[in-house]
Amino acid sequence: MLYVVATPIGNLEDMTFRAVRILREVEAIAAEDTRHTGKLLQHFQITTPQISYHDHNRTSRLPELLARLKQGKSIALVSDAGMPGISDPGYELVAACVEAGIPVVPIPGASAVVTALSAAGLPTDRFVFEGFLPAKGKERRDRLAALQSESRTLVFYESPHRLRQTLTDFSETFGGDRPIVLARELTKLHEEFWRGTVQEAIAHHETRDPQGEYTVLLAGSIAAPVVLSEAALKAELAALMQQGLSRSQASRQLAQQTQLPRRDLYQLALTLPD
Repeated sequence: MLYVVATPIGNLEDMTFRAVRILREVEAIAAEDTRHTGKLLQHFQITTPQISYHDHNRTSRLPELLARLKQGKSIALVSDAGMPGISDPGYELVAACVEAGIPVVPIPGASAVVTALSAAGLPTDRFVFEGFLPAKGKERRDRLAALQSESRTLVFYESPHRLRQTLTDFSETFGGDRPIVLARELTKLHEEFWRGTVQEAIAHHETRDPQGEYTVLLAGSIAAPVVLSEAALKAELAALMQQGLSRSQASRQLAQQTQLPRRDLYQLALTLPD
């Protein structure tokens, strides 16, 4: 059996009684960083042996863990902080267990996404978690462009050394007046929630060096969807296809621009000549 165990994101008092019990009872702990997790285990007097499982060894280590689990061994999966599988390679082990029919039991606890959302003051009924953006280049630009018309609250993780560039990219993509919340050092001594607009956030950090790991929350778009007639939509699709885009690509791009269902636009595209 695989246990997916949440660990504190900063404050050790957020460790649950159930998590401590499970980590003591399992036969091994698959940890992202055994040195980091070792300190946590020492604090709670847990002596269960660890196995390293991270981005750089997951290809070779996953079959080994799966073999142990198939033999009936119990393993707990932990990350450096928060809920495993959220922006880390843990989901691949979980998926492999599901495919193999191995029971997976979540042991819930702290998560930076939910913690930040709960106190941000932005709408929480619907949100999109994007994790870390691609570091640079076309992939990063395309990811942001795809979110331009997103009406739900957007949640990102960001490192301090990339925060300024990310804020600049947000201003260029979403506009400087979009509300934003920067949640820093969550649950720790210097926890901080900074609230304002994207442009104000840029100005705020011109004279202050970003410090600590950030959870960035951006308000969704409130722009009204573009209303076009069927003839106008066909004309837009035809123009995109003349630029070399396939029907699928043209439908996807127009869906981002108009907030209309991509499937409906694709059906329209099928009526157009090649």
